[in-house]
Amino acid sequence: MANKITFIGAGNMASAIIGGLIDSGVAPSTITATAPNDSELTSIKQRLGINTDTDNNAAVAEADVVVLAVKPQIMRNVCEALRDSVQRQQPLVISIAAGLDAGTIDQWLGGQNAIVRCMPNTPSLVGYGASGLYANANVSDAQRDVATQLMEAVGIVEWVEEEALLDAVTAVSGSAPAYFFLMFEAMEEAAVKLGLPAATARRLAIQTALGAATMAQQSDKDPATLKQNVMSPGGTTERAIQHMEEAQLRTTIADAMQACADRAQAMAKELSGS
Repeated sequence: MANKITFIGAGNMASAIIGGLIDSGVAPSTITATAPNDSELTSIKQRLGINTDTDNNAAVAEADVVVLAVKPQIMRNVCEALRDSVQRQQPLVISIAAGLDAGTIDQWLGGQNAIVRCMPNTPSLVGYGASGLYANANVSDAQRDVATQLMEAVGIVEWVEEEALLDAVTAVSGSAPAYFFLMFEAMEEAAVKLGLPAATARRLAIQTALGAATMAQQSDKDPATLKQNVMSPGGTTERAIQHMEEAQLRTTIADAMQACADRAQAMAKELSGS
């Protein structure tokens, strides 16, 4: 891991990554987080023992890695204010802001920077994240390794070689926790209609999803085979799956993911001003 890492922004995702890094053995003394006010930094400083600063430029001055963890809507102002410091230091810049392409961030930072774009998801907050990463042409193999280690602190990492594929990553993992929460919600409602208490239904649905995900993760069989293994001919599971297929569940999921990817593309244009 690089010698010094600076997080511009100290919100939930930054805190989760920092916590994961420290758990994996990175020294808190090598990590700095920034925010506009000291009051926003008190908790993370006390809890994780890292350095904090309200001056972004001072925090970047000696950084090997700069993680941009601010909202996309303020990213331009943050980057343009950091331009001179980043140009002097030439750190690896990792953006975890949704919707902003690497070229736009690079331009705001003065150009010719090593930029990695990251699309994490909210389970990163509990160490079970899935992140898609893209590197521009200025990122070295060693810097790729650093970005991988950084995001593996909160889950798994998958690299894409075309930046546009991050829209697909958004559809399959970035936004997808909400798909499963919807499934839990619908299953709970249906179970209540079948007579179960809501709390019982929720616990059963969540534990079943956790178990199914763990089985899929540990098995050498594909999901179609695992599904088939649960389906006895003429049985209850077969009847439920048949109903879902007839109701065009696959089409609904595909359409939803396409809508998600389309919105990601539109947001990128809005945020970059193009």
